Order: sequence, then structure tokens, then C-alpha cells
Amino acid sequence: MSSTSVSADKAPPSPALVRRATLGATVGSIVEWFDVAVYGYLAVVIGQVFFGADDPTTALLSSFAVFAAAFIVRPLGGIFFGFLGDRVGRQKTLAAVILLVSAATFGIGVLPGQAAIGVLAPVLLVTLRLLQGFSAGGEMGGASAFVAEYAPPARRGFLVSLVEMGCILGFLLGSLTVLILNLMLSQDQVLAWGWRIPFLLAAPLGLVGLFIRSKLEETPEFTALRAAGGVSKNPLKETVTKHWRAVLIVGAFALFQNAALYVVLTFVPSHLTTTLGHTSLLASTSSVVTMAVVCLTIPLMGALSDRIGRKRILATSCVSAMILSYPLFLLMEQGDPGLAMAAHIGLGIILGIFLGPVLATMNELFTTAVRYGGFSLGYNLSVSMFGGTAPFLVTLLIAQTGVTASPGFYIMAAALITFVVLIKTKETAPRLTDARTSGTP
Repeated sequence: MSSTSVSADKAPPSPALVRRATLGATVGSIVEWFDVAVYGYLAVVIGQVFFGADDPTTALLSSFAVFAAAFIVRPLGGIFFGFLGDRVGRQKTLAAVILLVSAATFGIGVLPGQAAIGVLAPVLLVTLRLLQGFSAGGEMGGASAFVAEYAPPARRGFLVSLVEMGCILGFLLGSLTVLILNLMLSQDQVLAWGWRIPFLLAAPLGLVGLFIRSKLEETPEFTALRAAGGVSKNPLKETVTKHWRAVLIVGAFALFQNAALYVVLTFVPSHLTTTLGHTSLLASTSSVVTMAVVCLTIPLMGALSDRIGRKRILATSCVSAMILSYPLFLLMEQGDPGLAMAAHIGLGIILGIFLGPVLATMNELFTTAVRYGGFSLGYNLSVSMFGGTAPFLVTLLIAQTGVTASPGFYIMAAALITFVVLIKTKETAPRLTDARTSGTP
């Protein structure tokens, strides 16, 4: 396991260049995850448009099944784009990623529903969602590695956390768009045509993201690696044979990260309306407020991890999730809109604490030669198994058990597994590892 570092004979990048690289990666992540998130926030409507409205529960389960299907190909996308990123560079690969996801999302926006073309509608929906998932497999590893390889070691936790914040901002932008739709349109209008608007926005947003990423320079670490002839001929083989422990650790960390993220940010809004009977306006408002709180929490925790270490903060989140997740879901079902929103925000804070340092931690587990692909492999394998399936599994869990607070158990179990791996993993924050190496306190 190796922390990122700039070659000793190379001058570190200027603060202006670091800011531009961080902004470019973060803005691209906003666009990427807006495209991915709008499907989740419109899952109820999409279920009716593409799977019929006779049985709302079946339609919602079908919609979430399609949501989960995109995650099946996430590891393939991670392998493909990770290989490209470690062979030809981070910058060009990230530009290709955002182009593909935007095109797939726009395609969903113009896709006819079941009433127009019958069974072909859900088939085409699945195809476009698979393209979304394939491209998303290359986003998180590439964007976070890009910033990690530019960032000064003492500020890496904070700067890389901005990429994670960008992902949540993408979710937030998607949620705000849905909230505006619910405020300005009737439910019949949303069902008839309004749901298409967020997907159609993918075209202009994608062009903005592509422009920004095409103007970025390659990271100094990868540039130095290529100049020294150190680029691996087969980075995937090197990752699997020499860095498999780091891949497994990343997968374990991503387990809780994504199980919690997709339950809190994607499942809960639908849960508030479909299962608990709250209005769509309440669900959208709760999502917006929760994600705003998460966005504020992430950089604070990222910066704090540069000072006190990554492990303490990650452990705090895991323990909080194990203790509080089920009680917060119980609070959510009391029937009071204010309590439901408070519970949602509480879950968001727990998630935000973990999201702050986790991307920096994952990147610090790998050397430059395999960072993009190693991160993407471990992360996306875990996401495909435990993240994308989360909304479907917890919806099915409620349907089978009748316990509306049972999603809390899913988060608790994920937190426990991640915590066990965490306590056996070495600290990666440079401030602490450098002090330990030098023998200073």
C-alpha cells in the first residue's frame, strides 16, 4: 500500500493548477451523478411509464430492478476505464466517461413509454441504464485519483473530499429538479411528460462537463510515471496479483459507503411516499435538505481527516450507523412530516461523516501505476453487489416482512462489516504516517 506522492525531483504543481484540477474533476462529477441520480428520484413515475400502473408496488420494484441492473456492468466499466486511465492517462479517460453517460441519459429522456411501444420500452430502458452504469464505473476512481495526484499530501483529504461532495451535489441538483417539477406541474403532467425534463438536461450539462475536462492537464504523478517509463503494460494483471489486498479493502469500505448512500439518497424519498404515505413535495424537500447537510459535512470531515487521521472519522460513522440506523427509521414512520425529515437528515449526517475521508483513504492504498484501475475494480465490484441493489432489496424486505423500519438493519449490517475491516487497516493520512515513520509525535 502506497500513498500518493510527487516525484522528489519535480516541483509540486502551483496552487492555481491544483484548484483548476480539483474544480474540473468536481464539476465533472456533478454532471455525472446528476445523470445517474435523476433515475432514482423519478423511480415511482418511471415504474408507471415503463412497467404499467396497475400494481404500484410491482411497478416500483421493476423500476428499482432496472436501477440495480446498471450496477451489474459497473465493474466492467471500472475495468475498462481503469485500464485506459492507467495506460493512456486520467484526463482523456475522464472526458470519455462524461460523454458516454450524458448521451445515455439523454436517450432515456426521449424514449417512448410502454403505452407507445409496448415491451420494447423497458428493453430499451434497460439498455440505456446499462450504458449509464458502464460509464459510471470509470467516474469515481478517475476523478478522485485525478485530484489525489494533484493535491499536496497535507491537504489531500480535504481536496479529494470535494470530488465526493460533487457527487452529492449532482444528486442534490437532480433532487432540486424533481422538487421544481412537483411544485410547478401536476402529478398528471409529471407522469405525461414532465419526468423527461431532467433527462433532457443531460445534453447541455454533458457538453459543459466535457469542455471543462478537455481543458485539464494530465496529473503530475502520471506524467512523471510515463516519462520514467513506469506505465504498466498490463495494469489489471498487476493490480490483481500485487495489490489484491488493497482491492479487497476498497471493496469493504465501499460496502457501507454505497449501501448507506443509495438507501439514504435514493430509496428513502420513494419510501416516504410509497410506504409511509407522505406527499411527493415532502419527500423532495427532505431530500434537498438532507443532501445539503451531507454536502456541508463532507469537506469538514475531509479536512479534519488531514489532521487527526482517516480511521477515527470512518470509525465514528460506522459505529453511529450501527447504533442509530434502526431507531432513525422508526422515527421516520411516526407519521409526523417533521420527524420524518429529521430522521432523514440524521441518516445523512452519518453518511456524510464517512464520505468525507473515504475517497482519499482508498486512493492512498495504491501506487500511481495501478491507482485508477485498482480503485475502480474494488469499488465497483462492491457497488454492484451492495449499492445498486440496495433500493430493490430494502423495498423487497419491507414487502416480505411488513416492517417499514427494516432498511435500518441493512445499513447496520453494512456498517458492521466495514468496521471490522477498518480496524485491521493501517492509517493512510500522510500527517500521521509521516510522523510515525520519522518517529516524531
